[in-house]
This record gives sequence, structure tokens and C-alpha cells, in this order.
Amino acid sequence: MPVLCVNVDHVATLRQARMGIEPEPVTAAYMAELAGAAGIIMHLREDRRHVQDRDIELVRKTCNTRLHFEMAATPEMQSIAMDTDPETVCLVPEKREELTTEGGLNCIDREQELAEFLAPLHEKGIRSSLFIDADIAQIDAAHASGAEFIEIHTGHYADAKDIRERHVELEKILEGIRHARALGLKVNLGHGLNYRNVMAFKNVPGISEYSIGHSIIARSVYVGIDRAVRDMAEIIRTFKD
Repeated sequence: MPVLCVNVDHVATLRQARMGIEPEPVTAAYMAELAGAAGIIMHLREDRRHVQDRDIELVRKTCNTRLHFEMAATPEMQSIAMDTDPETVCLVPEKREELTTEGGLNCIDREQELAEFLAPLHEKGIRSSLFIDADIAQIDAAHASGAEFIEIHTGHYADAKDIRERHVELEKILEGIRHARALGLKVNLGHGLNYRNVMAFKNVPGISEYSIGHSIIARSVYVGIDRAVRDMAEIIRTFKD
């Protein structure tokens, strides 16, 4: 069945607001695992706005499930990934001025570049994923790059202003899932998913993982991380394989 992987970046965001030592994302990662997370996601941005290098190092040492390392396709991040040895890397686009990742990675006409970037990671046994929009041409390019997974960007669906727009964006994702699976790609979903809108995927087969962070951390302010993760994990356990 599909599983839940929890992104703890926003625990680090809160800590960095005061440039202090709490709350500790490593503790949040451990609690998320105890509550049912099948993996921990951390995005080390080039500007280090939330997660810091020491957070990645500590979670790598203490993670009991899987570490998913989100990163830009840069030599610096490649080197850190090689040293950290996460189970999976996910290549994402980055812009310094954005509040959060605004869209998928452009893979078109970069297939060879991305394949060469991923090659040393693959040689070390690290799986790879590309965070992309639900666009057929992007999915084809991701497949050509040699990635094992894609993570379809669900932000446009999550941010839709009305029912019609939401339906259009959902259909794009569903078509993308079908196309990717036909190519032999494994499919994850992530960005903007919460306890309500994730229900649209309840009966959709072929999804490996749901990558969810902000809505879980936001809920944890009121009910605690244990309850917030358990609630989401219980929802996803009812989903179709």
C-alpha cells in the first residue's frame, strides 16, 4: 500500500525564526517515525533558510526508516548527498526569492545533464526522484534521465481557487500517474496536500508515497506531532495500492 513520508523542514523554519536551538527537527523526525511515518524528508536549500547541514547529519545517524534528501541539482548538494548516503534523493528547483517550491523541475532538454548528475548517486546505491509537474513531456524527460521515481507536484491542485480549476488540475495529475506507470516509473505525490484534499487520491492506484510536511506540522501546533502524523498515516492506510 502507499505510505506516508513526513517533511520536517518547517520545524527547522520555526527554529531559524529565532536562530536558536529549538524546536529540534531531529526530535520531530524521530517522533514522526514513532507515529507511523515510513520515511523522513528534509530539503537542504542552498541558502540554508531552514534545514542546516547538521540536521541532515543527525537525522542520517538516527533515522530508523528512510531519509529522503531533497536538493537542487548542484555540485555542492551532490557532494553532500554522496557523503550523507540517504536512501533517496529528490531533485527540486530552487529560487532564492520563493517562500516554498513553486513548481516542478524542468527536465526537458536536460535529460543527459540530469543522467550524468545522478550517475554517481546511482553507483552508490542511492535511489533518485525528480520533482516535476504533471506534464507528459516532463514525465518523458524524467524517464529518459534514468530516475527511478518521479514526485508529481500537487501544488497547483492544492491551490486551485474553485471546484472547476481543482478538477482540471486533478485530472492532469491522474493522467500523469497513468503515463508514468506505463513507462515503468514509480510515482510519489507531494506539495500542498492536507487532511482534506488528499482524499481525492483514495481510490487511485499506482502511488508509492505521499510526501507531506506543512499541513502535518501546522496541525501539530494544536494536537502534537504524534497525533498529527498518526491522523495522516491512518488516512493513507485506507488508500488503494
